[in-house]
Amino acid sequence: MNHPPSPHESLALKLTEFFRQFPNVEAIALAGSQTGSSADPVSDIDLYVYTTSVIPLQERMALVAKSGARQADLNLQYWDLGDEWYDAATGIEVDVIYWDTRWIEEQLERVLARHQASLGYTTSFWHTVRNSRSLYDKNGWFQELKDRADTPYPEELRSAIVTLNHPVLRRVIPSYRHQIEKAIRRNDLVSLNHRVAALLASYFDILFAVNRLPHPGEKRLLKKANESCAKLPEGMSRKVEAVLRAAASAEQDLLAKVDLLIDGLDPLLGEEGFDLET
Repeated sequence: MNHPPSPHESLALKLTEFFRQFPNVEAIALAGSQTGSSADPVSDIDLYVYTTSVIPLQERMALVAKSGARQADLNLQYWDLGDEWYDAATGIEVDVIYWDTRWIEEQLERVLARHQASLGYTTSFWHTVRNSRSLYDKNGWFQELKDRADTPYPEELRSAIVTLNHPVLRRVIPSYRHQIEKAIRRNDLVSLNHRVAALLASYFDILFAVNRLPHPGEKRLLKKANESCAKLPEGMSRKVEAVLRAAASAEQDLLAKVDLLIDGLDPLLGEEGFDLET
């Protein structure tokens, strides 16, 4: 039995009809919480518009005006090029991200063919494509991209992510743990927060790689890890939360809690055949 579309889906389809009129729009896809089971009352619409060239700002402004916006911030370039607004009729937050077709092809090539790791979030773009729902695909390009993304996790990539991210947790001199220790001594709370965040980014990059899963991004990580990862360090959620609470109040035992977190990860890596000394 088919259910009527939700207000979020209806709005996404309405916007798709607007965007598909631009000749340089190759595909449109819905991603984020609206494609899974994690949507909640404050969830927005993550609409990915794949283009062969930038849609002029004046034309995007006209589209937003036609759609109806209560409040809008357009031409945002802090991360990807994007437009955000609140739909006037429903109050739903709309987040439109513009990705160049050649750029996203290169992102998949980087991880799936060249197996290049990053410090944290290595495979998040792959995850976005893999879990997107196509709303418009002018020439079948997006389906080909989806087919490319629907591939087994490369073992070379898995190894590269662990090899790059594990030493920087605490083994090398400029490790995150060492930087956290210095921040504690200096009572530098800003640096402390920054380094704990970086440590967790590498920690979760390793964790999802070990489980051969593309990284789902920065939201609801504990929930997603517990739901999707078959291999987890013992007490992982409790230890992550303990680190975050200790960092928030600059507790003196933060380093001990960081060590417990990493100590729980290392046996799992050993069981998976990784030599932690090399």
